[in-house]
Amino acid sequence: METKLKIKKFLSSGLVAALTAGALLSTSAHAQKDWPTKSITLIVPFAAGGPTDSVARLIALPMGQALGQTVVVENVNGAGGTIASTKVARAAPDGYTIYLHHMGMATANALYDKLPYDPLLSNFEYIGQVADVPMVLLGKKDLPANNFKELEAYIKANGSKVTMANAGPGPGPGAVSKLCGLLFQSRMGVKLTNIPYEGTGPALTDLLGGQVDLLCDQTTQTIPYIKDGRVKAFGTTTLKRLPAIPNVPTLDEQGLKGFEVKVWHGMYTPKGVPKPILDKLNAALKKALNSPDVKKRLEDANIDIVSQDKMTPTGLKSHLEAEINKWGPIIRKSNIPD
Repeated sequence: METKLKIKKFLSSGLVAALTAGALLSTSAHAQKDWPTKSITLIVPFAAGGPTDSVARLIALPMGQALGQTVVVENVNGAGGTIASTKVARAAPDGYTIYLHHMGMATANALYDKLPYDPLLSNFEYIGQVADVPMVLLGKKDLPANNFKELEAYIKANGSKVTMANAGPGPGPGAVSKLCGLLFQSRMGVKLTNIPYEGTGPALTDLLGGQVDLLCDQTTQTIPYIKDGRVKAFGTTTLKRLPAIPNVPTLDEQGLKGFEVKVWHGMYTPKGVPKPILDKLNAALKKALNSPDVKKRLEDANIDIVSQDKMTPTGLKSHLEAEINKWGPIIRKSNIPD
């Protein structure tokens, strides 16, 4: 009799557990189906007004419209994106925290010895690539060199006397202007005098004022100065010429074969966000990027929307892995954090 009661109690508890688990699964599935039910935070690892922030704000509104909720941009500055990346990695995996970061996501492993997150494996899910911002190698207006061939000769003759500005201390050691300048020096086989600034804004100001010789910067803020002759453009960092400045050759066609630096952007969530929610986010991202208004505004800002196959979790993860493999050896060889 006692044994029968134990079996009955065991079966009863098992049934309750099964029903409870089933209810939880049903509730979870229902929650995912109804998601989102509140606003979504889009974290950007840089200050408001910068190129990455501009991309985020251009797509936040149409993504929110596609999802039926507001997408709020939150700027979390510091340490080249490490503070923001860590915050996202530790956020709840419910889809209400999403993240837009540029190529710094690929360089962090090589820049920091003890990174508090893993860009590739254990801390993030992938929504898709977003957009690429080309760069241009610029020189001050009164630099003696007038084209890339003359610049090569000038650099070889003057060596470390030539100064190269970059965004250094504030944005962190992995600022794209610094990485671009680093790759340029590596390919040229020279060591210039690098001048760090708190951002590319003040670096560009000093280039315009003639205080520094060279700067590698994004097209979003430099093309007007190129067109009015206030700076010299020695080459783009793309493999094809840019429609906005078709008379400026690429560095690739001028001898630095394969030289390509694009400030690519990807969108992520914390690890563990359910696939149905990731699918909704990816669909919203695609809808935003395919909007005629967004296309026009990004084009006007000289920002290239990525191809459809890159607007996917697989496209972003593959590109991130390739970029980690590209930049890691370059950064470690240069000892850039020092």
